Amino acid sequence: MLQALILGIVQGLTEFLPVSSTAHLILFPWFFNWGGEVDTLTFDIALHAGTLFALIICFWKDWMVLIFKKQRLFGLIILASIPAGAAGFLLNDIAEYYLRKPLLISLMLIAGGIIMLVAEKVYKFRDMENTGIKDAIFIGIAQAIAIIPGVSRSGITISAGLFRGFEREAAARFSFLLSTPLIAGATILHFKKAFMDQGNHDLQLFSVGIISSFITGFIAIKFLLSFLKKYPMNLFVYYRFVLAAVIISGIWLKG
Repeated sequence: MLQALILGIVQGLTEFLPVSSTAHLILFPWFFNWGGEVDTLTFDIALHAGTLFALIICFWKDWMVLIFKKQRLFGLIILASIPAGAAGFLLNDIAEYYLRKPLLISLMLIAGGIIMLVAEKVYKFRDMENTGIKDAIFIGIAQAIAIIPGVSRSGITISAGLFRGFEREAAARFSFLLSTPLIAGATILHFKKAFMDQGNHDLQLFSVGIISSFITGFIAIKFLLSFLKKYPMNLFVYYRFVLAAVIISGIWLKG
């Protein structure tokens, strides 16, 4: 239960901060030698359900406006969701069995951090209302790359938005809205495996993780939107570099 609570908090904070939630969910059990259900992709998906609830609570008004008043922008968000949805559906098994490696995560943390630093140098002048088809496709493809642990979905999509000239807050808001269909689809895809098979899964354990990820995810969304109004993503980049160094050191120590 304590492990589930900790991982729920970690998921909630890191899902929206550009530091890769998947990387942290893999690394915590690896560092502390945790096993069992908390070290599975199914449990990770359950924690993502908690952050999905946080997204819905934070942005339900935005979705109402998109659906009933701004259908063009709504359609672009759905269009941008397709690449990552396809990647998740087709490459799910590869991601679970071959990409959850600490060394790969450390390399992706570094590479993603460099991309974020470069993206911050681009002149930012556009708001979300000016999103076009090319923007949606570009950001959508970037989100698909986040299937690789360590990349960070929010980090790569916000960076993609910056490369397209969006202001930081606009890029972050589009990123959060874009993540909603993806997280919802992944949750539905794994719903039966995670929650209906009561003989193989501890529902109480999953509930603790979901609730904690929901609460901390809500806090993280509010924090990042406020933070990016004033500051660049450099702080998170430095954290990524330090985390990568810690992982590489851990690999060396574990032998």
